Amino acid sequence: MSTINIEDVAYVRFRAPDLEQMRAFLSDFGLTKVEHAAGALFAAGLGPAPFLHWTEEGEPGFAALGLRAASVADLQALALATGEAMTTLDAPGGGSILRLVDPDGFAVEVVAGQRFKDSGRECASSPWNSIGHRPRVGSAKRLAPGAAHVERLGHVVLRVRDFRTSEAWYKAHFGFITSDEIELSDQVALGAFLRCDVGDTPTDHHTLALMQSEDGPSLNHAAFEVTSLDDLILGYEHLVSCGHEIDWGIGRHILGSQVFAYWRDPWRNRLEHWTDGDLLTRADGSQTVGIDQLRAVQWGLLNRPAT
Repeated sequence: MSTINIEDVAYVRFRAPDLEQMRAFLSDFGLTKVEHAAGALFAAGLGPAPFLHWTEEGEPGFAALGLRAASVADLQALALATGEAMTTLDAPGGGSILRLVDPDGFAVEVVAGQRFKDSGRECASSPWNSIGHRPRVGSAKRLAPGAAHVERLGHVVLRVRDFRTSEAWYKAHFGFITSDEIELSDQVALGAFLRCDVGDTPTDHHTLALMQSEDGPSLNHAAFEVTSLDDLILGYEHLVSCGHEIDWGIGRHILGSQVFAYWRDPWRNRLEHWTDGDLLTRADGSQTVGIDQLRAVQWGLLNRPAT
C-alpha cells in the first residue's frame, strides 16, 4: 500500500544563469512565458496546468521534480506520513506544496489545489486519412510553420544509483505501477517505466522512469506532449531553423510507442517532444522486457544519440 496515489507529473524545475536565454529557447520549443516574480521564469503549455517548466536564476542544473496529488487531503496524508510540513506554493496557480528528498537526493515537490487555466479551446488536430479510415473529406490539409504546440508535461526520466531502492521509495510514497521493467540479464533489473495508478482511467504508459546509472544520479530528460505528429515535425523544423541542438530523433519508441524528438536547452538539459503514446489502466498490469527494447526504435530518422 502506498501513502497516496499521485495523478500526474506537474512540472520540472531548473536553475539557469540567464532567464532571458531560457525564455527564448522555451518559446522556440513551444512553451509560453508566464510572468510571476523576479528571479524566476514559469513556462506553460496550451493545456490547463498553470505552468510546466520552472526556472530559477542560479548555477545551471536540474533542481526538482514536481508531482501532482489528486487533492489537498491526499497532500495532508502525505505530510502526516512523512513528517514534512505543507506550505503555500508561491507560483502561478497557487495551491499547496510538500517538499521531499528521494534516496538519490533529488528534490521531489508534491503539489495540490492549484488553480487550472480555462484554455477555452478544443485540442484537435487536422484528421489523417489512412487506407482504412478517411475522415477528412472536402478539406485540404494546410499547416502553418512555427514552433510546436506543447500541451502538457508527460513524463520525467531519472538516472539513479540503485534502481530497487529508488523504485521502492517512489512506489511506497506515490503508488506508481510498473509498466515495463528493463532486465539487463537474468534477475538483474536496470530500471523501469512507471505509470500512475488511477484505477480504470487510462493514463500514460509512464509518468516516471528510473534507470540505474554507474555515473550517479542525474536527470535524463523531461518529455512534453505536443498536439500531433504534424506538430512535432513542424516543431523540429522550427527548432533546427533557430539553431537549437537536436539530440535524438525523429523516431518511434518501442516501450510507450511515442513518436519522439529530443532537444538540448542552452545548458544541455534534455527535453523531449512526443506524441501518440500508449495509454494503460491498472488492469493492464506489468511486464519484463530486455534492454534491447529500451535502446531500439520501431523506426528512426535523422540522428541517433551519441551515448
